[in-house]
Amino acid sequence: MALAIGCDSDVRESLRGLLQATDVRLIEVGPGRSGLRALYDEHPDVVVLDLDLEAADSLEALVRIRELSDVPVVVLSARASEEDRVAAFHAGADDCVSKPAGPELTARIEALLRRPRPSIEVAAIIEDDFIQIDRARHRVQALGEEIELTPIEFRMLGAFAENPGRVLGHGQLLDMVWGDRIRAKEEVKLYVSYLRRKLGAAGVDPVETVRGVGYRYLPRRA
Repeated sequence: MALAIGCDSDVRESLRGLLQATDVRLIEVGPGRSGLRALYDEHPDVVVLDLDLEAADSLEALVRIRELSDVPVVVLSARASEEDRVAAFHAGADDCVSKPAGPELTARIEALLRRPRPSIEVAAIIEDDFIQIDRARHRVQALGEEIELTPIEFRMLGAFAENPGRVLGHGQLLDMVWGDRIRAKEEVKLYVSYLRRKLGAAGVDPVETVRGVGYRYLPRRA
């Protein structure tokens, strides 16, 4: 099920047409509290959130969604600069697609729906000598210090920690973290750098670059 929040009539019509040939059911609501209420009541598998990323308060709705759920969120926006898109990713967006909505949006939604989501009933904890990852509570500690990660950073760290010592290529990380290979290799590099920066500030440096191949997780102090 896909929940469209705050989308205008043209976007809603486009979404209906794009999803008509799929098995994805679409629920359409307005912005603000009605969107959050539908999120709470319907428990969608993916959210399409229409935002004007150039507006000063544009990310408030995304932040509120992230406080309530780890549901995958596709931000749909027009005229968003690269800086605006990066801000959306930092606020918790899983993807950011430019208007007008087209087949690319359908592909992104389907890719997010294919991504496995951990059960909230079983506490999946991964830990080593330096890092503890609690997937059920979306919490990470490095050397006992809690650090804040975006959903993408969180999934990336989980992918690394599940494969210690193994070299993961860019394509493998796209599959494991994003659930598709639509994005460019540069996006993987960008999020690896975000993750390294946050972990490094907490005193650990577990991800090393294997030049020309990918990355390897080797837990160690910074």
